[in-house]
Amino acid sequence: MSDTFRIGGAIEVGRLGFGAMQLPTGPAQVRENSLAVARRAVELGVTLIDTAYMYGWGANEELLVEALHPFPDDVLVTTKVGVVPPEPPRGDAALCGRPEVLRDQVERALRRLRTERLDLLQLHRVDPEVPLADQVGTLRDLRDEGKIGHIGLSEVTVAELDEARRIVDIASVQNRYNLLDREHDPVLDACTAAGIAFLPWRPVLPATTAGEVAAVAAELDATPAQVALAWLLARSPVVLPIPGTASIRHLEENVAAADLRLTDQQRARLDATA
Repeated sequence: MSDTFRIGGAIEVGRLGFGAMQLPTGPAQVRENSLAVARRAVELGVTLIDTAYMYGWGANEELLVEALHPFPDDVLVTTKVGVVPPEPPRGDAALCGRPEVLRDQVERALRRLRTERLDLLQLHRVDPEVPLADQVGTLRDLRDEGKIGHIGLSEVTVAELDEARRIVDIASVQNRYNLLDREHDPVLDACTAAGIAFLPWRPVLPATTAGEVAAVAAELDATPAQVALAWLLARSPVVLPIPGTASIRHLEENVAAADLRLTDQQRARLDATA
């Protein structure tokens, strides 16, 4: 099985990426650690880094710019739009897929990431109050304008993925998925059949709590997190896990999971844990 994948058939990345959501952006000493983790990820060969406007309302994107800009040619930084900050008295962020909001958020992301094009831009969530055709159609228009290279979706069903693909090419899907949480098996199978990158978020927890995971980890002299990531990589060639951490030690352990190979018997045992 290949260690790399071409997103949209064009952007080649290593299959084990990095999710930047867990990187705190301040104060100074904490921020310095976050910068060091991001830089270490690239040093270790990570070429897919996931962020989003929602992660600190742009602060996470700005952190990655401070750590890595100008981004190496082989590093893909993908971000997400479609969520707006909370407004008093509402305490929660809200979905917002209105075309003017998506367009504004893309423009702001371009400025924060200091680029003329977002090579992969994902819709963070489908806004049920806005027709999917309007949301995806806006991203298609931005792609046609040269501001987006490839379009992805997050937390979608098979039906939503099919509808979106009738409007524009979809290069990636980012759904919650791990060894013990396989609700989106049908979506992953659809992505596998279509050659669409599948970026599972929360790829490790709660999988590391399973007794069979610990048993396989002991057999391989690995950590439970490494076993959970190795299982994902073996699940389908389109799977690109994006584990996140604010610890360099955990980062190095996660990256090393790309070299872990499960036996057929071990995979069968892990398959049976769900």
